Amino acid sequence: MNPFVSITIPAEAEYLDIVRLTLYSFATKAGFSFEEIEDMKVAVSEACNNAILHAYGDAEAGMIDLRLENDGEQLTISVQDYGQSFVNTGESGSSVSGKEKEISELSVGGLGIFLMEALMDEVHVHSENGKGTRIVLSKRLSRNEERV
Repeated sequence: MNPFVSITIPAEAEYLDIVRLTLYSFATKAGFSFEEIEDMKVAVSEACNNAILHAYGDAEAGMIDLRLENDGEQLTISVQDYGQSFVNTGESGSSVSGKEKEISELSVGGLGIFLMEALMDEVHVHSENGKGTRIVLSKRLSRNEERV
């Protein structure tokens, strides 16, 4: 079994420091460089902010489940909310990507997915009506940078 850490936080901005500190510790232990960890922290913060701002909005804050898993080759981070599903084409269970659009076509506040894709090696967004949104971020371990 691959080493993993799983945490659940309230979908409130003040809890994001816990996520960033947990990610830093886990990624350091896995052998990622400072720059790689900083990129992952930004991407994960953006995924959590999406849940805070869009999934739950003005409603009573829900919860965000995070799972960090290291398979020795890459770190995979899953961010799951249970609020409103991601804006999609109305198809249940659809996936979303910012890669199909030019940056000028993205709406204000719509740079989150684009930013995550720029910072991570893989980004998958799965959204299902009534079940929330799961963002899966992956970063491969490079062997040539200075480690933390």
